[in-house]
Order: sequence, then C-alpha cells, then structure tokens
Amino acid sequence: MLALLAGCALESPREPVREPAAVRALIENLIPASVTDRKGWAADIYFAFSSMKIPPSDGNICATLAIIEQESTYRADPPVVNLGKIAREELYVRADRYNVPKSAVDLSLKFESLDGRSYGERIDALRTEKELSELFEEMVGRVPLGQRFLSGFNPVRTGGAMQVSIAFAEDFVKEHGYAVKLKGTVRDEVFTRRGGLYFGIAHLLDYEADYPKALYRFADFNAGRYASRNAAFQAAVSGLSGIPLDLDGDLVRHGDTSGKLGSTEIAVRTLWKELDMSDAEIRKALELDEGPAFAETALYRKVFALADRKAGKAVPRAVVPKIVLKSPKITRKLTTEWFATRVDERHRKCLARAAGAGSPAKG
Repeated sequence: MLALLAGCALESPREPVREPAAVRALIENLIPASVTDRKGWAADIYFAFSSMKIPPSDGNICATLAIIEQESTYRADPPVVNLGKIAREELYVRADRYNVPKSAVDLSLKFESLDGRSYGERIDALRTEKELSELFEEMVGRVPLGQRFLSGFNPVRTGGAMQVSIAFAEDFVKEHGYAVKLKGTVRDEVFTRRGGLYFGIAHLLDYEADYPKALYRFADFNAGRYASRNAAFQAAVSGLSGIPLDLDGDLVRHGDTSGKLGSTEIAVRTLWKELDMSDAEIRKALELDEGPAFAETALYRKVFALADRKAGKAVPRAVVPKIVLKSPKITRKLTTEWFATRVDERHRKCLARAAGAGSPAKG
C-alpha cells in the first residue's frame, strides 16, 4: 500500500488505464527526439516502474524524465569536466588524512596499471565516474599504500543517468532486493542505464510524501528524502522559538557520538513547556526525521498546531531546503532551490507535451 501511495504522489485523478506497450510508447514519445535509442530508454524506465509497482502516470513519467534531463541529458554514464584533476585532488586530500606525503602519491601513480599505462596517465585520461570508480577499485589492491589509505574509500559517490547515490542504491537492495539477479556489485549496476534509472526512480518516487507540489519531491531528490517536510518543521520551530535556523532539513545529528546537540534540537527544547514534552521525548521524535513516521509524532503535530495558532493560519508543511550545493564537480554557486526549480520547469514542459500526446497513462 505504501509503495502504491508513493507512486501516486504525482498522479492526476481519473487517469485511464493503458496497456504496457502503450505506456512504453508514451515514454518513448516524451523523450527528446535527439536522444539515441529512445526505445531502450523507455524500456528501462518502464522496467523500474513495473518492478516497483509505481503507477506510470504522466506526473511520474515526466518527473523521471525531468531528473534525467537535468542530471545527465540522457547519458547513462555522463562525462565530468576536469575529472582527472578532481580525482588527483581527492587522492591528495585522502592521503593527507593518513599523513602520506603528496610525493608518495605521485610516485605511486607512476606504477603500471593493468592496461599498460601508468595510473597517472589513466587518471589524466578519465572522462566518466564509471571509469574513475573502476580505476579506483583496481588501485586499491595494486598501488603502493593503496590498502593503507584507499581501502573502503571510493571517491565516486553518485552515478548513472539520474546521478543517484550509490550508498542509497546499496541500502535499497539490502532492504527491498532487486528485480533481477546482479552479475556484479550494486555499484556496477548503478553505472548501467537500467540500474541508474531503477535506483534513481526508487529514490525519486518510491516513498510516501504528502506534498502539495512536485517541486518539493524534486528538492528531496537533491537534499534527501523528507528534506522539504523537515525544512518546514524547522521554519515552524524557528518562528515559535525566535531562534534562527538553517532550513536544511537535518533535524538531528545522526551518527554523532560527541553528545553535541544540533541547532534544531536546541531550539525545539526551548519549547518544552508549550509542547509538554521532555528532552528524551523530543529526541526520540526527531530521530525519526528520515522517514514518514516523523509526521505522525506528537512533536510534529504539537509544533505545527502552535505555529498555526500563532500565525492565525496554516503554516507551510513543505519548504524547499536552503542548501548550497558543494561538490568537486560543481564550479559555480548552486543551491537545492535552483535544482528543484530547474527540474520543476522541465516537468511542466513534459506534462504539456504529454497532454498533447493524448490521454494520460496509468497502470
């Protein structure tokens, strides 16, 4: 039921049922004519929808295509500008953490790789994240000091046509399995067109979120599931407590063993009297911030009840997180708001094309 609700999030009411062949044809028709092998892209997208039982509505199809166009312009393994330089810098940073001098890294990169070139030459020739990921895995076992400071650390954290998190894909397979038997690792599958689309669509659509606009789901795709819901909660807490908060969607410091409280938790605790909740109760609720259950907690309900009363109207339950995007691949100032807005524009244009192509698809 939850999977069905998740898939229906971008679905319009009263959409007629279409046969699988008709749905694949619609997807193919909505993919830009300039894309090579539109039929293959449509088949892999439909594979993900059907495997996860996500209704292939116009809204869901166009949301998927909008993310693909934004993230890779329909390339299963998109090239990255200056990837070789980025990779070297990542190696230097990693080595420095282990007190390995830069000169030692440079010396290691002079060793011959399996294809006859030096590792340094292969790094300089890198074009895609798949190439970097495969080279890195080879280097771990072959270059001097590789096991010491590279084992367990692959600098490639996203991949595929939708630039989905590899960690997300691995966790998703552990929890839900995969529709077909893997020939390699989950990481390998992410770099295929089928796998990159499957896990990207899972991240985008296979969860329940009661958002009034698709914009917030697009923001979640960039900032993490439920980030838009959590940012709205932070805005409500900030308004009640008078404490400025970064609306980043992170409500608690997960995995932090220092005992230091996050700013959101500190602000919520100042409201303990109005909430009639202990610090322990507040903490327990905040720890549910990465899933749907948080919206069912007493903390969530009480905070918004207080915020609505103070504002004299219902305050937003979804806010696009205010996050500046940081990555070695990003060369200019970009934000989650920029990403979500761009994808939303693509989504609207796709919906207009779908309306012109005939009746929407469902089922």
